[in-house]
Amino acid sequence: MLASSITALLALAGRSALFQAGAIILGTFILEDAATVGAAMQVDGGAVSFRLALASLYVGIVLGDLGLYGLGRLSAHIPWIARQLPPQRQETIRAWISGRIFKVVLVSRFLPGLRLPTYTTCGFVGANLRQFTLAAIVATMCWTSLLFAVSLRVGQFLMDHLGAWRWAGAAGFVIFVILAGRAATAGMREARR
Repeated sequence: MLASSITALLALAGRSALFQAGAIILGTFILEDAATVGAAMQVDGGAVSFRLALASLYVGIVLGDLGLYGLGRLSAHIPWIARQLPPQRQETIRAWISGRIFKVVLVSRFLPGLRLPTYTTCGFVGANLRQFTLAAIVATMCWTSLLFAVSLRVGQFLMDHLGAWRWAGAAGFVIFVILAGRAATAGMREARR
């Protein structure tokens, strides 16, 4: 699975901290949760240092978040896309987001499926980039630290009980994280109805 691909990248990176960091950052652009689990497994196995893995995860995820904001901002300058949301509606959304940027970014970081539309909307309406960036950093540090810590625990359990099969267990854990997030999102949709 993807976690094993990230692990393969880390193995190719060898003991070079620069290449290891690059592999982790690249992994976050592919699938953040898998990159986080894969990096934690590598830390648990002693192949990557704790600080390098966590810092690389933070950098990659925040860069991805800023990329989504940038895509939204860029799309606001494409006439046929900009016409989809009238200027008065854009202003209403911008005003609403302005007073809630931290809450909006934090909630969207923790609820699966909200990041792409929320972050691109922030960019599209021109939400304050400095506030958005700070909120993205705080949200990333909270969420990624939590998932990384859980992944370290799960990684240790897998190492202790599955040995050579630990990567199959890690793939299962990544699938669980993804499916649990989707189930939570579906449950919230049903609750709103």
